[in-house]
Amino acid sequence: MGNSTISGLVGWRSPSNIALVKYWGKYGSQLPRNPSISFTLSQAFTETIIQYESIDYAQDQIQIDFYFEGKPNEAFKLRIESFLNDNIESFPFLRHLHLSVESRNSFPHSSGIASSASSMSALCLCIASLSRLQSDKDTGSEDFLRRASSISRLASGSACRSVYPEVAAWGHTTFIEHSHDEYAVPITGLHENYRDYHDDILIISVDEKSVSSTAGHKLMDTNPFADQRYAQAKANMGDMYAALLSGDTHELGRLMESEALTLHALMMCSDPSFILMKANTLQVIEKIRQYRQDTGQALYFTLDAGPNVHLLYPHSISSDVSLFVNSELRPLCQDQKIIHDRIGQGPVQIKSFSL
Repeated sequence: MGNSTISGLVGWRSPSNIALVKYWGKYGSQLPRNPSISFTLSQAFTETIIQYESIDYAQDQIQIDFYFEGKPNEAFKLRIESFLNDNIESFPFLRHLHLSVESRNSFPHSSGIASSASSMSALCLCIASLSRLQSDKDTGSEDFLRRASSISRLASGSACRSVYPEVAAWGHTTFIEHSHDEYAVPITGLHENYRDYHDDILIISVDEKSVSSTAGHKLMDTNPFADQRYAQAKANMGDMYAALLSGDTHELGRLMESEALTLHALMMCSDPSFILMKANTLQVIEKIRQYRQDTGQALYFTLDAGPNVHLLYPHSISSDVSLFVNSELRPLCQDQKIIHDRIGQGPVQIKSFSL
């Protein structure tokens, strides 16, 4: 860190993201079996601040103080320490620092939002900032964000997409220039139809998932349809990218729904198998499809590896959709809970919590 740097603070607010083409299956050091693409969210984010102080010896094992929403959290602390120590060769300067990490979410736990994407990208942006203190690179530079994305990938695969605004792609594909398995890249040329795109998250259940994402990825190693899935995802990347550039919201929606249902079908035919949707998930899907048939409006859904439903639609139909959601879908949500979000502009550096 240099003799002039004794102590200080770095902080980042980083959003979650919702995958349109799903990443499901990995190999090696958090590398994806297929490319993926996602919308960056706006209101669902994590704020993380690291206070650092140099120490006059090199630690064999990184140890941190960790606080989640003002309270010590041993499980999160152990996860972060494990991540840092497993990858210490990527940021050896941490051996000479003591870190006190505090993190807060803008959304509740088990809310249907990928907290690992926002929390780990916020943490890794802080680590990238600490690394940058050894150089003169601007935190907004392409090199900095690529470095932060690469570090985030090591912590949580989907987190690598959260460091970019609006839309990001992760995994090599011939359709997107500079795409790479080791970090995500931003998508430029996004059609104006998506600039104010909505994502309403219908909370069908807050119960803990029956299988973790890590275990779900591992099940792809023996899934009999894995090769067909990877080929499908690679082809869908090209069609999805074209829809994002052309503004064809119906084509984008068709692909989103196919991707979501394929993800759940893969879990149903894994060994052991898992059914992650609930009865109300299916009711919501049926009502969305009926609404679309009746109105012709571009209201579509996607799902992560759980029961909660993401409704995606352009702002131009938001008044009509709001009436439909409140009358038909909200009663199917646990405690009638819905989280309203939109496409977002990516991470911002912070000096204090705003939550």
